[in-house]
Formats: sequence, C-alpha cells, structure tokens
Amino acid sequence: MDTLNELFERLRVATTPTEIEALQNGIWQLWLATGNQRLDKHLEAGMRAMAAGDYSHAIADFTVLVEEHPTYAEGWNKRATAYYLRGEYRASISDIQQTLRLEPRHFGALSGWATMIRMLGDDAGALRVLLRLQRICRHWPGLQAQLHDLRNRLGDTES
Repeated sequence: MDTLNELFERLRVATTPTEIEALQNGIWQLWLATGNQRLDKHLEAGMRAMAAGDYSHAIADFTVLVEEHPTYAEGWNKRATAYYLRGEYRASISDIQQTLRLEPRHFGALSGWATMIRMLGDDAGALRVLLRLQRICRHWPGLQAQLHDLRNRLGDTES
C-alpha cells in the first residue's frame, strides 16, 4: 500500500484523468480512516446524513469528530462540506482553513475554498488558492480553464 506522501508525489506528475482519479481515490481512502472505530461511526453517519440532505445532523456528527480528534483533517473537511451545502460559506471557509492547517495538500478543501471565495467575489483570492492546487495536481480536471478565466478577469497574464 502506498503512503500518503507517495500518492501525492505521483498525483503531482499524473497527467491522465484515469490516473488522477485513481490516485485521488487512494488518498481519500487514507483520509477517511480515523483510526478509531467509534469515530468511524460518526464519520459514516455524517456522510449518510449529508447524502440524504440532512446537513444539521451531518454537522453534528462531524462536530463530534473535530472535538474529539481535532488533528483529524478530514473531520474538518467533511464539516466544511456540510456547512457549504447548507449555505453557511463563512463557517465552511473557517473549517477549510483548519483542514489546510492540518493537511496543506488537501485538494478537495482547496477546490472548495476557491469556489466559495470566487462566489463571494474575491477573484484574486480564488486565483491564489487555485495556484496552490496547481502545485499539487497540475492536471486537476478543469483547473487550467479556471486559471485562464480568472487571469483574464483580473487582467493578469503572468501568474
């Protein structure tokens, strides 16, 4: 089994959508392991609630994760996603920032953060976040088009 660092190194140079997806799936599998059976149940329950559209329940389960295992980055990321889906962008961004403090390579958090700050009207901030994502996975699906669009909007051809 590859380590997280090995998977990220391979992702950094991956070019095909199939390869990128396989590497991302391997990374997600490692991220979704809490190392604690009871917390795994909260993670699973929160993910089921989120899939069912019950964001309040999902947030409650993910809050247990972040309170009892504050160094578990994926707990913060899952709660950020639930906040986003509930339309609470500032709470989501706060949890994304904590996710990235714990796992700076979290491509899901970076992608979500860029989407939200762009929705909030901060194109320059979105560009900075997407440039971070580019360092992790240059061939992230749709990334180059987003960078091109943001650079055009900002009149920036050098970034």
